[in-house]
Amino acid sequence: MKLLGIGSRINHDDFGKGVVTNVTSKHYWVTFIENGLETIDLDSEFEVIEVADKDVDTISLFDVESSLVEILKKFSDISELVTIADKFKGGKLILEPADTSLKSSEMPIDTFFHKITMVRDRLRVMEQKINSSNLEEQEKIDLQQYITRSYGSLTTFNVLFKHKDHQFVGQKS
Repeated sequence: MKLLGIGSRINHDDFGKGVVTNVTSKHYWVTFIENGLETIDLDSEFEVIEVADKDVDTISLFDVESSLVEILKKFSDISELVTIADKFKGGKLILEPADTSLKSSEMPIDTFFHKITMVRDRLRVMEQKINSSNLEEQEKIDLQQYITRSYGSLTTFNVLFKHKDHQFVGQKS
């Protein structure tokens, strides 16, 4: 099956006459005279009125953008949007010293949560750097164990996370 290029004209039984305005790996985006923009499968039944002989790029802008975002997440310290549990939004963290002559300290819990998520993100970046390093395999394993134990120490703060998949996970027994 030869792919149609952008600008090709077709006649579809359900949508009528239209022009191909985009091509992805699975669909034609066709602007139909009477039905507006529709996506149809590449192997749909339709009559070809005129073929535009242009090279077809079967990767959409969305596909490229999605791939780029995944690469950036994997190889940078850009953090994903992590939300605090609703019950803690707008709350405050109060550190009350045992010595009553000392002043207590307060901070917005959102600020504390942001710092916790930054620690998590930096640990993830460190894991990636260790895995891609030239260290000996046993050295990588040893360093990974330290990171896993760090995650385990941070599981106390899991109560702050809105979504379970953002929480810290320590060593499984």
